Amino acid sequence: MDRSYEIKSFKSKKEAEELLLKSRKSIDEIDSQLFDLISQRTALAKNIALSKDYLGMPIFDESREKAVHEKIKRLSEEKNLDVDIIDQIVTMLTILNKNEQKGILRRNVDGQY
Repeated sequence: MDRSYEIKSFKSKKEAEELLLKSRKSIDEIDSQLFDLISQRTALAKNIALSKDYLGMPIFDESREKAVHEKIKRLSEEKNLDVDIIDQIVTMLTILNKNEQKGILRRNVDGQY
């Protein structure tokens, strides 16, 4: 992926408009892929929750979350992305996953699984 920030020179307004439309279309496609990946990631919560329940582990695993955030920090720095913002995104994803795990365990206790 090209993450260069050099100023692009356009030969015409049409060329700029075409690049804008093409870039927006690409962003829309990437957004769809991101939502698919978030859905896949969240779907794994059932396996994780049931495994943790069987193993007697709590939903919150401090060492795992710490390792994930360290990996995210390293990857963010390698890709020249804002570490704090990416960390916030990952925090939200882990909250989503933990909430899903809690719901699954609640349903499991109620005999629905």
